[in-house]
Amino acid sequence: MSTWARTRVSPERTHHLLGEMPLYASRFIDVLSFHEPGLAAVRDTSGAFHIDMRGNALTSRRFTRTFGFYEGLAAVMGVEGAFHLRTDGQDLTARRFAWCGNFQDGRCTVRAEDGRYFHIDAQGEPAYGERYAYAGDFREGFAMVQDATGLHLHIDRQGCPLSGLRFLDLDVFHKGFARARDACGWHHIDTMGLPLYPQRFATVEPFYNGQARVETRDGALQVIDERGLLMRELRARLPEVP
Repeated sequence: MSTWARTRVSPERTHHLLGEMPLYASRFIDVLSFHEPGLAAVRDTSGAFHIDMRGNALTSRRFTRTFGFYEGLAAVMGVEGAFHLRTDGQDLTARRFAWCGNFQDGRCTVRAEDGRYFHIDAQGEPAYGERYAYAGDFREGFAMVQDATGLHLHIDRQGCPLSGLRFLDLDVFHKGFARARDACGWHHIDTMGLPLYPQRFATVEPFYNGQARVETRDGALQVIDERGLLMRELRARLPEVP
């Protein structure tokens, strides 16, 4: 395991620890965790920036906010807008956005100045031509987006709809299944957009090793399997309020 991976943020969030010892002498207003290749976002009275394992600043530039490196790129926010830094401290591109997310699966969600979301690739170029009311992170090769009607769908890395089915709300895929909400409630779907079972719930959690925690409309908490069958009842339904 790399040394940076063995560090942790101090309880005061002012520095990093390696074991129980401070990693460096400097103290900051706030720090975030180290990410590969061993850089962490920090903030002091001069602004926000990144440091290496010795507590030294990556560059002399200061920003409004900085975030961790993901896939070799870190989102930063400055007076000119949001963009991504490379690990050498240089800008990924000259393009600026109203907001930037973190890179996942070679794609990153961004919000343009007109308020519309889309994904960029690792070169900072738009991954497709469509624009959305909202766009989430990619996971397992697909991302959730919200179209102009307010409905949600999954798209692939080229921006093509996965199944064409749309939902009131939708989550990313986790081990091949995604949480989805239609007019009848929350449930789980497969990569074709088809429900795993006929029931609908008030809330559902992602599947965890073949089981998911759900809440029924009458307040009962249950654990179900991937066929929707009850495995355990964690709480009986709540009594009706007179």
